[in-house]
Amino acid sequence: MAAVRCSTAKRSYNVTLLPGDGIGPEVVAVAKDVLSLAGALEGKASNQSLSLSLSLGPMRVEFRFQEKLMGGAAVDAYGVPLPEETLAAAQASDAVLLGAIGGYKWDNNEKHLKPETGLLQIRAGLGVFANLRPAAVLPQLVDASTLKKEVAEGVDIMVVRELTGGIYFGQPRGFGKNDKGEDTGFNTEVYSASEVDRITRVAFEVARKRRGKLCSVDKANVLEASMLWRKQVTSLASEFPDIELSHMYVDNAAMQLIRNPKQFDTIVTNNIFGDILSDEASMLTGSIGMLPSASVGESGPGLFEPIHGSAPDIAGQDKANPLATILSAAMLLRYGLGEENAAKRVEAAVTETLNNGFRTGDIYSPGTTLVGCKRMGEEVLKTVESQSTVALNS
Repeated sequence: MAAVRCSTAKRSYNVTLLPGDGIGPEVVAVAKDVLSLAGALEGKASNQSLSLSLSLGPMRVEFRFQEKLMGGAAVDAYGVPLPEETLAAAQASDAVLLGAIGGYKWDNNEKHLKPETGLLQIRAGLGVFANLRPAAVLPQLVDASTLKKEVAEGVDIMVVRELTGGIYFGQPRGFGKNDKGEDTGFNTEVYSASEVDRITRVAFEVARKRRGKLCSVDKANVLEASMLWRKQVTSLASEFPDIELSHMYVDNAAMQLIRNPKQFDTIVTNNIFGDILSDEASMLTGSIGMLPSASVGESGPGLFEPIHGSAPDIAGQDKANPLATILSAAMLLRYGLGEENAAKRVEAAVTETLNNGFRTGDIYSPGTTLVGCKRMGEEVLKTVESQSTVALNS
């Protein structure tokens, strides 16, 4: 798949870090350390114990990090949510890791000065059109889901959302007057065949790497844009005979995600439906603090970020859950750089840390150990190291 990288002989990567606002700097700092250690351990041939120090000598996978401002922090410093310098650095890198943007401070800004405008701008600037959002209910956290255990247990869904077209970008859009002189607001839902084709191919490839089932979600019984969507998706199915394709109207899909979420493997849908359904799917897991995302294009760097917001209420208090950002770093390794082994190393470390009973406040339950953002990061680092040592000694 053109949008997903394969590992090459190159083992040195430039990664742009965009900490952003609120808890963003805290969680990105933790994820940066995990990336560095996972890269340093990649390919280690020695059976000796590995130091937690990040200065481990020559790295098999080396990262050169640079931090840039974006979002509200950039508005305050430069007067725009996405400075040209930040976009240029991101475009020149191999991958981009974003923390979170936004906050009450900027809520009343004009649209072009809102932090969220910077997010739309960087997506467009990087040419990322496919947003991959996994929603898996981990066994250790199944009781955190608001659904019954028998419904939530075993859920593992990937939502592939078209990111740069549809009603969020369609023209014309704006404000006007109707024939009665009333104020109106209008937007346009529009897709070209090529836009549908490219996101569909990504989704088929993702399904191929998972359990081989793809559900396309639309509203083809009402919307012409969805009629085209369904037509294009159906026409591409013959290129992927090993994938089981189904279609579902968006209102039914919203219900089925709650009623029987295990029926879904990979979902592909348009921008606005994907925005809503991926948020709904995320809540099946019990905490958005656990969920990563990846946004990729046909070429160039991908954008990787946790799906949670900037949480200004707990910013700077060492209460944030860094696991979604750490798992976003794992997606960066897998989908952005093609470093599958390092990605698995990070994911396994997160799972083991949860097995060891460590929890931040958002996923805490009696009988587990309550820790802050920094301590959770330290525990993941310890587990990355111990896991590597065990693997090397086996």
